[in-house]
Amino acid sequence: MPPAPVEGFDTVLIANRGEIACRVIQTLRRLGIRSVAVYSDADAGARHVRLADTAVRLGPAPAAQSYLDIERVLAAARAAGAQAIHPGYGFLAENAAFARACEEAGIVFLGPTAAAIETMGDKITAKLAVAERGVPTVPGIARAGLTDDDLIAAAPGIGYPLLIKPSAGGGGKGMHVVAEASDLPAALSAARREAAASFGDDTLFLERYVQNPRHIEVQILADAHGNVIHLGERECSLQRRHQKVIEEAPSPLLDEQTRARIGEAACETARSVAYRGAGTVEFIVAADRPDEFFFMEMNTRLQVEHPVTEEITGIDLVEQQLRIAAGQPLALVQDDIVLRGHSIEARVYAEDPRAGFLPTGGRVDAVHHPAGDGIRVDTSLEDGLDVSIDYDPMLAKIIATGTDRDEARRRLVAALDETAVFGFTTNVEFLRLLLELPAVVAGDLDTGLIARELEGLRFADASDRIFAEAGLLLTRRDEERAPGTVWGRATGWRLGGRAPSRHRLTVDGGPVRTVAVGAGEVRVDAGEPVAGAVIAVDGLVADVTVGGEARRFPVLVREDGVDIAHDGAVFPVRYARVQSGTGDQGDAAPHLDSPMPGTVVLVPVADGAAVEPGDAVVVVEAMKMEHVVRATVAGTVSLRVS
Repeated sequence: MPPAPVEGFDTVLIANRGEIACRVIQTLRRLGIRSVAVYSDADAGARHVRLADTAVRLGPAPAAQSYLDIERVLAAARAAGAQAIHPGYGFLAENAAFARACEEAGIVFLGPTAAAIETMGDKITAKLAVAERGVPTVPGIARAGLTDDDLIAAAPGIGYPLLIKPSAGGGGKGMHVVAEASDLPAALSAARREAAASFGDDTLFLERYVQNPRHIEVQILADAHGNVIHLGERECSLQRRHQKVIEEAPSPLLDEQTRARIGEAACETARSVAYRGAGTVEFIVAADRPDEFFFMEMNTRLQVEHPVTEEITGIDLVEQQLRIAAGQPLALVQDDIVLRGHSIEARVYAEDPRAGFLPTGGRVDAVHHPAGDGIRVDTSLEDGLDVSIDYDPMLAKIIATGTDRDEARRRLVAALDETAVFGFTTNVEFLRLLLELPAVVAGDLDTGLIARELEGLRFADASDRIFAEAGLLLTRRDEERAPGTVWGRATGWRLGGRAPSRHRLTVDGGPVRTVAVGAGEVRVDAGEPVAGAVIAVDGLVADVTVGGEARRFPVLVREDGVDIAHDGAVFPVRYARVQSGTGDQGDAAPHLDSPMPGTVVLVPVADGAAVEPGDAVVVVEAMKMEHVVRATVAGTVSLRVS
């Protein structure tokens, strides 16, 4: 049965990019609504541009000149004949000026009113608004115009550890946990700088830092007729630097009574600002006091993790946003909301966990997405895509749903095994390792878990099995390319038996391994030969058996080697080449290079200053994160940046 029409909208512009733009386009297509994509020069070949019915160029790569330029976005909407704009998340999604500009232009903003965004976008006014409705808030100091001196004076009364939070923005930007009074001044300076850079507003406030906190948020829907319901909660406690990594619904912590109480508190939060649309109310809950929760903030937009709620409720949140914005009353009441099963989402980022989570990016040579029962993939990735450092590094979301939490978790682990981005490093292996931690398996979560467990995670090294598989695949490639007669094949064929094919291989410049592939067997270095064979290669998936053990995995065979994915890690196996001289000065080189392209936001030292190993020399911002470049040797600074 086709869905009921959304009266008033035949064309909607998506003022965003990446996987969220692709996801919104899917719902628009299902509802028969024409979709309009916008793009910067960096995204001219992006997937969301091709998926949309039409696309409009905004400007050059910097977001300030494209996705954040209100006038350009509105001009694109007018040019395309759009009656409404979906902001996605990030960029202009929680920008009250944008919501107001849409209204003045006669274009429907698919979100709440500008007044609601302003109230909830300022965490100080938000806390005051919800407190008046009886919603519990974290003790602290929150009012406009607080100076560093005001905050330092108030800190002893709040107690350490405490949390510095910017009044504007979200996503963990500018948030700092401070354990001792001596660390507070420097942390305030950093927080103000980050808040000003990210949100254009450096207003800060302080809260008590709840020990072993769990981050639980509630999805709400509210229409223009005064109806407000909640769709259950999501657990978002697995975070790194206040940035969510894995989310799930429902929370393994809450019982039905607490779920009803926290859901009603979320609805009261929405009522406090006459909210309209889809929104999320975030709470902090002490792990040892699950019945005690405190309001943190309200996100006046669709959340990154909204798919897990959709999976357990069967409700399309983008469709609900459209119907609410069109003036339709909610077709659902609270008793209609039934949570079925469990769903877990993992965020795939362009970052290298082995190198301190430095942003990566580059050309996607090929991508393999998982499939199967209970698996959903929201993605912007496709072969040949150039991933720019100009934007947030999130690439895709892998969502697994099952009848219970354990089934969902096991399905997600298997799905991550099937996920491979060939071309640059991602965090897929890190996600898989997290999901196998005993505490995560048990649902014993808190926001500090990753920080505690990170050093203990064991990232895989290239094993003999990886090299054996690589040798087998490369030998098969060579045989398939060979001319038709045995005399023209460089495969080791000879009278009296075949000579083994030999491959000198390395991974990331590591030790060179010699792999010999003979008739039905493979040997690595001087090890014993074992049975080995390539059973099949189907696109980006290979079935290979080594030593009697069969394995199916994503693979990309190249001219100079082969990329092999195993347990979420991608091993770039390459032919070894002889090099004369290294010129390598090791980690203690006096010359400092930025770990990635970015913007210099702070130079803590002066030209000619003396530094010791570990001293901060330059702070670079890239992909919305600050990275400190430190001296590796003692010496005198000669600055070449400002």
